[in-house]
Amino acid sequence: MAKEIKVPQIGDGVESATVSEVLVAEGDKIEKDQSVIAVESDKASVEVPSSAAGTIKEIKISEGDEVEVGQVIILLEESDDDDDDDETDEASEEEKEKENTSEEENENEDEDSEEKQSGKKKKKIKEENPEDNDEEPEEDDADENQDEKKSSKKDEPEAGKTSEEKENKKSGKSSGESSTGAGIQASPGTRRLARELGVDLTELAEEISGRVSEKDVKEFAKKDSPKSTRSASISLPDFEKWGSVERKPLNNIRKATAKNVTASWQSVPHVFQFDEADITDIQQYLEANQDKAEKAGGKLTITALLTKIVASALVRFPKFNASIDMENEEMILKNYVNIGIAVATEKGLLVPVIKDADKKSIIEIATELTNIAEKARDGKLSKEDMEGANFSISNLGGIGGTNFTPIVPASQVAILGISRSAKKPVYIDDEFKPREILPLSLSYDHRLIDGADGAAFINWITQALEDPYKALLGA
Repeated sequence: MAKEIKVPQIGDGVESATVSEVLVAEGDKIEKDQSVIAVESDKASVEVPSSAAGTIKEIKISEGDEVEVGQVIILLEESDDDDDDDETDEASEEEKEKENTSEEENENEDEDSEEKQSGKKKKKIKEENPEDNDEEPEEDDADENQDEKKSSKKDEPEAGKTSEEKENKKSGKSSGESSTGAGIQASPGTRRLARELGVDLTELAEEISGRVSEKDVKEFAKKDSPKSTRSASISLPDFEKWGSVERKPLNNIRKATAKNVTASWQSVPHVFQFDEADITDIQQYLEANQDKAEKAGGKLTITALLTKIVASALVRFPKFNASIDMENEEMILKNYVNIGIAVATEKGLLVPVIKDADKKSIIEIATELTNIAEKARDGKLSKEDMEGANFSISNLGGIGGTNFTPIVPASQVAILGISRSAKKPVYIDDEFKPREILPLSLSYDHRLIDGADGAAFINWITQALEDPYKALLGA
């Protein structure tokens, strides 16, 4: 008999949702309460369980479909065993009710009457079975026969199963699980992350025991599994149909960049904030102090100045100097200020780190920036030179552009982008004056930082550029 599996009530006020994943396939045998699909709405992301056990006859939906509460999603062919089990359960419930009623009736009887009743029963058994007085009652033998029958019934289905199905049963996997990931213990969020990173949950489940977490998925993705790489890749057309092509392998820097920015973009909900700073006066400061920086072996640039200003801003706005740990639902506030500076090289993008930037003067920062930029271009940066950044700065002003939206590194919560400055007319004291205007782009992680925080942070940096003494005290 076919049974309809319908979409249950997902949450308060939720009438429809989108199917994000189908966890089973037609022909699969499933248990009651086993998850069959995962759905996402604007309020929740949940797995829908089956309301009955049986074999899937037809799946009426597919990934990406919009489904409503009460809509039929699966037709299930219930087995005869399930009907027998239901009847057995009903019979056992009736027996329990009779036993409970009998116990209630006998509660008020005294122990003597119970002993008399017991004695009569024993006497009756002996009279009916005079030859078996020294043996077990036939009732026990009957129970043993029933147990043997039950045991043989349980063994019968196993005989018809393939060795693969038996192995799947031992490991807790259901039929068809290898292709769909059904039966694997994982939350909808974990399954969604696995899809985004191209991780095969079935392959991952073979390596761990128990419930699969987001941390497990991320660690598995880092291994660069061939299966995961293939799953995450976009299927490309045959470009040779339109002309000759040349294939070149990605170098290690490009491969690392591709991997890191993909992970960041998929895991960080980005917000972008823009502002402009009048740097006319600060340019005069840079020109006036250029000799000091050159004597120290460095070059005084807007990047060096902004590194010092951002370091001061991170002390004032500690959330931007933090990291977010979603696994433990914690914010990690750091008591040190390390700033990564993006450097373009022939081989790709490198991000060396200025350690303890808040404790260094602008001249010290300018000198260190000059040194690490040279090391980056010569390919001499060490692992330690590129570790420990809390915040990053990317300056494309030397190349051009008015604005861009840099990607937040996964272990950080914000990055500042700098574009090329340009002269613009600014209305000052009842007249327009030419001023040097610098575009700024701030990208940040919305899981930790709200729009008001982002606006306050970039506004403070803008004011510090226009009035540098706010950031340069003690420099």
